[in-house]
Amino acid sequence: MFEANDIREWRGRDVLDCNRDKIGQLEAVYVDTKTDLPSFGTVRVGIPTQRRLVFVPLEGATVGPQYLMVAYAKKHVKSAPSIDLDGELPVAEEEPVFTHYELAYEQGAGGGRRLGRR
Repeated sequence: MFEANDIREWRGRDVLDCNRDKIGQLEAVYVDTKTDLPSFGTVRVGIPTQRRLVFVPLEGATVGPQYLMVAYAKKHVKSAPSIDLDGELPVAEEEPVFTHYELAYEQGAGGGRRLGRR
């Protein structure tokens, strides 16, 4: 797992898929509110007039000098649930993010939000 205090340095890095194909750039890191550990990242994708942020799990990711390589294929990541560049993930839409990657979903601490943006 990654050190949570290093995550601010990841913003803007290229995100590569499991085949080393560039997906986009890392916009933000979301931590699991139960563990306070990095859990998902948002990746800026799309053409300049239609950019959006897609979610990708950080489990199994590798951090390099100028990149973050995730354990998923580009096509799978680009079809993930997304938000606008200035958007926020509503609590009601957290579960579909987990489902897209076939990950178990549980609500966060106290039955609230599971993912918190850092």
